Amino acid sequence: MIRVAVIGIVGNSVFLPVEHFHMGGETVVASDMHTEWGGKGYNQAIAAARNGARVSFLGAVGESDVSAVLSDAGARGIDAHLVASKEEKSPYAVIMTDASGANHVTVYHGARLGADDVAHFADEIKKADVLLLSNEVSEDVNLAALRIAKESGVCVILNPAPARPICPELLEGVSLFTPNEHETEGLEGRKNVIVTLGERGCFLRETNERVPVADAGAVLDTTGAGDTFNGVLAVALAEGNTQKRACELANAAAALKVTGRFVANAIPERQQTIHVWEKNYG
Repeated sequence: MIRVAVIGIVGNSVFLPVEHFHMGGETVVASDMHTEWGGKGYNQAIAAARNGARVSFLGAVGESDVSAVLSDAGARGIDAHLVASKEEKSPYAVIMTDASGANHVTVYHGARLGADDVAHFADEIKKADVLLLSNEVSEDVNLAALRIAKESGVCVILNPAPARPICPELLEGVSLFTPNEHETEGLEGRKNVIVTLGERGCFLRETNERVPVADAGAVLDTTGAGDTFNGVLAVALAEGNTQKRACELANAAAALKVTGRFVANAIPERQQTIHVWEKNYG
């Protein structure tokens, strides 16, 4: 079985569906309220696990939440390695989604990983076929993980979100970057880049071609679509698919995700992803 290691954030996600976003000092009333464990890295881990990988995940949480996150991760087939903080609460995000499926997100970062924490996850990185990173964690954490991965010949995918300058060591060491079109600064001229384009699909610089978005139904909630794309892309590439086919599979999974509300339970299983791939690209 393919192994994927993920480093990122896990925390409380609160979803508030609204008809429209705030204008000025307007008070907006939500039609529902939903909570789940989420975060970019954790969502990526769920997507990889649901699409056929053995997944290990490293994140930091408040001490009081360790048992709850371990339980949730175990139920989702994720081997979670958690750093417990006595000083900080777990990360927390409030996601507002309007009637079109667009979202506004407010995040409290809370407990954070340090570079030293990565050493305790080294065996999981070394055993992985792919290491999936993002800018949710500090540059020092990503560098520590990259160095372990490169020593063992592990493919490293960096989703550079949220956007920030990318240091030279990451630029040269990362195998593949997956920015959206607003996160490409510093990656000009590089071929090892797949740019996600939302409803327009994605663009592969290596082959200079765009893979169109898949059609899986009406869009209800775009939250977590990029995370789903990255998790499935990591699995598909590790399985030996071409970049184009891996992107098609990732597009199919992301298209399915946005037809469901919230994130964790809307991320599709492998057979669902393949079914949508066959209908759109097969």
